[in-house]
Amino acid sequence: MNEEAATLDTQAPFDDYHKCKTSQELGIPEYLQETYWWAYLHPNAVSFFERQWLVNLILWGNFARLRDAALDEIGAEFSGSNLQVACVYGDFSQRAASRLDEHARLDIVDVAPVQLENVRKKVDGFANVYLHHQNSADLEFADEEFDNVVLFFLLHEQPEEVRQRTVREALRVVRPGGKVVFVDYHRPRVLNPFRYVMTPILHFLEPFALDLWNREIRDWIPEQDRPQSIKKQTFFGSLYQKVVVVK
Repeated sequence: MNEEAATLDTQAPFDDYHKCKTSQELGIPEYLQETYWWAYLHPNAVSFFERQWLVNLILWGNFARLRDAALDEIGAEFSGSNLQVACVYGDFSQRAASRLDEHARLDIVDVAPVQLENVRKKVDGFANVYLHHQNSADLEFADEEFDNVVLFFLLHEQPEEVRQRTVREALRVVRPGGKVVFVDYHRPRVLNPFRYVMTPILHFLEPFALDLWNREIRDWIPEQDRPQSIKKQTFFGSLYQKVVVVK
């Protein structure tokens, strides 16, 4: 799939947001339009889902724990250049921005203009936060541009070929010795009752998510890009996972 991406690089509250291309010009991925229009693209989606209590409920009360697990992996205070791949409902971006030291920066990318507009409002007032209108599977950043990259519940929303490209791009733009932090779904333990609750939910609402039950995130790392280390931690009876890749 040839997905053209436009870049909007400006410090929040990015005044020339109107220069974003339309969905047609940008090439919003077909899978996103067909599968997740109701959650991320419809004008009413943001107003409905942008509620802290709701995103916490969707994750069965684990949002804050998983958010902090991802951010703590980068540090109590962020230094250097940090990339968040895809916007997140809830206060993930604000919490990340609040950890920036005086000289650090946070770049946030998303393929959907409505999501960038939403996060713009949330990070308004934070210094050194930059928003980019890009596709996670075809980032426009230079090789080894970032010290850290974080992907919070993105991979389960992507079909396998897009997921593999996203993982490859995340590794490409992080410097040697830098971290790529993934937080996402994971196959629950057999005795975890949420294993049986989540199976039909994911089947009907998140059709690509069960891939994360059947394969390891490391499986989508190209052989030629094998990192220094890969560390995995699971949460909530193994329903969720954090995978930290050191390039």
